[in-house]
Amino acid sequence: MEEQIAAWLDNFGAFLPYIVSGLKALVILLIGWILAAAVSRMVRARIEKSKRIDQTIGNFLSSIVRWVLLAIVGITVLNVFGVEVTSLIAMLGAATLAIGLALQGTLADMAAGFMIILFRPYRNGQYVTVDGTSGTVKEINLFFTELVTPDNVQIIVPNGKAWGAVITNYSAHDTRRADLTVGIGYGDDSEKALRVMLDYAEKSDLVLKDPEPWARVTNLGDSSVDVTLRVWATADDFWDLHFALRKDIKEAFDAAGITIPFPHRTLLVEQASALAT
Repeated sequence: MEEQIAAWLDNFGAFLPYIVSGLKALVILLIGWILAAAVSRMVRARIEKSKRIDQTIGNFLSSIVRWVLLAIVGITVLNVFGVEVTSLIAMLGAATLAIGLALQGTLADMAAGFMIILFRPYRNGQYVTVDGTSGTVKEINLFFTELVTPDNVQIIVPNGKAWGAVITNYSAHDTRRADLTVGIGYGDDSEKALRVMLDYAEKSDLVLKDPEPWARVTNLGDSSVDVTLRVWATADDFWDLHFALRKDIKEAFDAAGITIPFPHRTLLVEQASALAT
């Protein structure tokens, strides 16, 4: 009996280091898992408090932090069991490099999406021109920006192209300026035309009174005297005002007897003296 107990103790002693290592690895795994989740939640909460950073990037960063910490925990657990992690890290590095080279276009789009979400050159609902394409921003994610044109056509712009191109944001500011240039006849009273324009601007509910409406003679053309009206409107009212200006100014000029001439030329024919004789 004593010999059996001694043999069992010898066998237990042989397995004891493995048991200790297993318990140690289990403790490290549990603590690491809890710590990764806590740090991930903390990162997300910090980002959500910032109004300058989009919710998408908060989720993305918190996810990255969590998986990086879990990778460190996994390597630590393998090291506890005596697994040589140096070669494993080298293999993972080589695999990561190969994947990065194969997906460099996608990774470039993801990096550009990160920058777009961080610096906000445009946001959802704004009307923009990106890489020569105009539309209302419907969605921004880490890989592409979705635009919708006024005739309801979907356009997908890769973020790499969007970030590397000139971006025109028509909705970035609360107000926009609307200009209208009209040619009137040389026989018409230009001062009267300017008064008609300013009277319209004063009475229109779409025109802001500050900045003050502006009207001037801006060009002497071949067939007309060009008069320009410059007014400001809110971004929401801009297109309503843009189209209303053309209709209402035309009607106001008609009522005031101010003509908008067609392009024309005066042809002078000079007969040769021999033919006249």
